Amino acid sequence: MVRSLAALVMAGLVLGMSAPHSEGAPPPGTQPAETVASNRLAAGEARSLALVARPGAYVRGTLAVGAGRVRLDLVAADGRPIRRLADDVEGRTVVHFVAPGGPARLVLTALEDGTAHLTTEAIVAPPKAVSPPPRLTSSVMAALARSVEAGGGTEAFWAEVARRGTPLVEVGGDGQVLLTFLARGNRANVRLVGAPSGDHEWLSRLAGSDVWFKSFTVPADTRLSYRIAPDVPAPAGSARERRIALLATAAADPLNHHPWPADAPDAFNQESTLELPAAPVQPGLENLSAPRGTFTRFRLSSAGLGNTRSITLYTPAGFDPADWRNQLLILFDAKAYLTKVPTPRILDALTADGRLPPTLAVFVSEIDAETRTRELPGNPAFADFLARDLLPAIQARSRAAIPPARTILAGSSYGGLAATTVALTHPELFGNVIAMSGSFWWHPERLAELVARATRRDLRFHMSAGLFEGAHQGSDGILETTRRLRERLKGRGYPVTGRDYAGGHDYLVWRGALADGLLAIAGARTID
Repeated sequence: MVRSLAALVMAGLVLGMSAPHSEGAPPPGTQPAETVASNRLAAGEARSLALVARPGAYVRGTLAVGAGRVRLDLVAADGRPIRRLADDVEGRTVVHFVAPGGPARLVLTALEDGTAHLTTEAIVAPPKAVSPPPRLTSSVMAALARSVEAGGGTEAFWAEVARRGTPLVEVGGDGQVLLTFLARGNRANVRLVGAPSGDHEWLSRLAGSDVWFKSFTVPADTRLSYRIAPDVPAPAGSARERRIALLATAAADPLNHHPWPADAPDAFNQESTLELPAAPVQPGLENLSAPRGTFTRFRLSSAGLGNTRSITLYTPAGFDPADWRNQLLILFDAKAYLTKVPTPRILDALTADGRLPPTLAVFVSEIDAETRTRELPGNPAFADFLARDLLPAIQARSRAAIPPARTILAGSSYGGLAATTVALTHPELFGNVIAMSGSFWWHPERLAELVARATRRDLRFHMSAGLFEGAHQGSDGILETTRRLRERLKGRGYPVTGRDYAGGHDYLVWRGALADGLLAIAGARTID
């Protein structure tokens, strides 16, 4: 029997340990890296490493999984969970966190047989004071500013905010809505992760108060998710290193009443959500009683790519391999489309309601961020892997021969780019594309050339983007490049549908975008 995290910590099953720095010790710069190299881990086995870092230090680490899948948790000395740092990891991932006030440990748990290597370093990187000049576009905030300036407190304001929830919602001009995001406390800085501007915005402190805020005007049909990052560490290094340091403190807004997902292990693994009353319905999330299918997980190697990855096959309830109506959906970024976007649930509901034909779904793991960045953007070897390795493996396991006209490639961000480029490379095998917020800014000239020279076959596209993904710092964003590609494909004679949502680069938006794309393709097929 696998012992609890508390039991493991109390028992001191340690891979590497040294005493934490005393409170009286002089503050170090970068502390020596703490490294734990494991031997083979058996499924369910957990190992513990004492965290060597002063309270408040910025800790970053690298977890490299040689085989299998693992989970990494930060726990208190008594075994109390503090934060899940990584879950279901294969390949390599980077973790960021701030060392807690008391003794703590890192606990590595094997989800299946394998090996793992963890390296961490603790950096003294205290947050720098950042508070841009406030803009009082909100009548609520303007009234609070006047009250504070006259010597009033903020207790009544925060009590009302706790009752109403955040962000504050006010009527704006021209049928739009004014959103104000808030944070409380004596902070050095607060950053909003996932702002409607399409960037990570700094909040402003209301002078003489514990109120941090920033307001945005948005369409009345906005849907978005976000996190609040207080006291973001300021490590030395590149601008990118300082930017990603916000991952150390980013968590769900404690004043927001709609955390997502609700069953996340902690606030650091949650988003806060906002769905205005006019936000579009997201099909497939209503019918909770639809029959559920089954999952088959297997490993698939590629000689061309030189790696092995997890593939998850979802077979709907009552699936008949010989049914001519069957369709095949292949999705990238498997973990996200099995959790944040509950794809099987969406498929079950839309099929039970008669809106989709029976759909076999395949979820392709990205292995890790480095591999994803190398494979998904216009990689011919990855396209060949899908054509030569993945499709035959699926056909063998499902015993279903589904034609290209009923095969769909789908993905978001780099996954949307991959779905498009793979289908243009192998239109004889993949007849439909759903690209959600595709990264079409990636080498647009190469993408244009691929569209121009691709053999014109029966290939259908559905492309969506977010209104908050527009031009930024003088460069076209996903919104503009998606619109341009739609027109270019139409110019080549391809059937193209699409939709722009009042949202950003956001899985909360893509839940609906995926369903809308599936329905658009199924509906167009019935018209054909």
